[in-house]
Amino acid sequence: MKKIFLFLIMFIFLALGANCAEVPQEVKDFVNKDFPNTDFRFDGAIILPDNTMYLLLFPSKDIQVEKVELKSVYPAGQTFKQKPDMAILNNRYTLLKVINVNGKKTVLNIVNPPDEIQSGLLSQELLLPKGFVLPTALKGIVGDLDVALADDNGLRIENIKYTAAKRTTPVHELENKTFYIAPGINRNIQVVSSNSKIPAYALEQNAVINDIKGYDGKFLLATYFDSHVMNIISLMDEKIIKEVTFEDIPEQIIIDSDKKVAYISSGSSSGIYVFDLGSMTKKRLLKINGKCDKLILADGGNKIFYVDRNTNDIWSIELDNRYKLNNLGNIPNISDIAYVNGKVYVISRTRDRMAIVDYETSELIKEIYTCEKPVKLYVHGDDLYILGAADNIIEVMDTKDDLITDKLYLDTESFATNITPIDKTELIMVTNAKAGMYSVVDTVSKDIVKTSPLEVPVRSIVVTNKVKTIK
Repeated sequence: MKKIFLFLIMFIFLALGANCAEVPQEVKDFVNKDFPNTDFRFDGAIILPDNTMYLLLFPSKDIQVEKVELKSVYPAGQTFKQKPDMAILNNRYTLLKVINVNGKKTVLNIVNPPDEIQSGLLSQELLLPKGFVLPTALKGIVGDLDVALADDNGLRIENIKYTAAKRTTPVHELENKTFYIAPGINRNIQVVSSNSKIPAYALEQNAVINDIKGYDGKFLLATYFDSHVMNIISLMDEKIIKEVTFEDIPEQIIIDSDKKVAYISSGSSSGIYVFDLGSMTKKRLLKINGKCDKLILADGGNKIFYVDRNTNDIWSIELDNRYKLNNLGNIPNISDIAYVNGKVYVISRTRDRMAIVDYETSELIKEIYTCEKPVKLYVHGDDLYILGAADNIIEVMDTKDDLITDKLYLDTESFATNITPIDKTELIMVTNAKAGMYSVVDTVSKDIVKTSPLEVPVRSIVVTNKVKTIK
């Protein structure tokens, strides 16, 4: 009985709603304000004077408003005069721009459509452009129209390229900075001035560096492949001032500057060392389950997350709760983890997907497609930055709604691999482990503000103010 009732409602909606292809006057007025002489076609299509076409989605129930305005838009921050790819109006009508991707006419592929789109419908009289294909994720807007879906002909449109505005003036936050770079291919730490692409000199090490982190703008902590030693390097004289020996090989380093503590993983010992940065000494070894990988610090320094590299189990350690261990489940081929707003975000590089898990219940909230080959996550407030290596793209997700709000294309031909925050700024640096190139992104404006070559690839990088060295 319930199914019949739902069917009747949908039938009435189809018959009385989107079948009436007339574009409402208030929508016409909104469009004509920026684009006079727009053609509002008999079938519901909207053709701007320059022949840009928009498809109108009719809502199941519109809202009467005093003034029709933009509610949301993609790319975020655009006005309608800039002809965005999607414009949701405050009366629940939606305009989707017809775009050309790989020679096919289509519309923006929205992996998790907002409610206005999920409940909207195309005019059932609509005459679509020849060869038009619709992303499978939007098949709910079709109704009875005969429309080819993107997957039907092998075309997969997951990401449409949008290049963020680029600042052409110098990035003042990078002035008088020094980059300490571990290439991962030799024993040297390359020292590069922020206004140069060529290393000025190198700090020779005894082994190839596994991980390198900076502390207090004065020190580097470095671990090495197949070495039981972590070195403390003073930037004032650029020499090793202390060698710390571990029972097992130290690997990844994460630093909590506020608490003056470093956490250092050791997969071979199934442990995480707690290291006091004030005295530069080991405090204790946290015994954990499995072989630690993908180590992150989250929740204001109260939680550690890691992956067991043997089983792909995800674990958390509640540092403020007697180091309680929690198993959050198993997800294959994990490339990174993030935690924000009570949710754990896990990406799989080989499956191009993200799993979102409720931390308290360990239950899967949902699984979504991401950009291809996601390799790194970075949390900034409520925003989650997702680095896709295949297309050198950064997707920005609003974690309150778990919707992608921005896409930034790095305009580099290399295979981006890492995101590093630049201390005491709102900037992040995107680097590459195989080719010399980096981009700088402003997390406030969500703009790419600098793209620059380097003479060396980057496995790990530390950005500090220029330190006056003692010679």
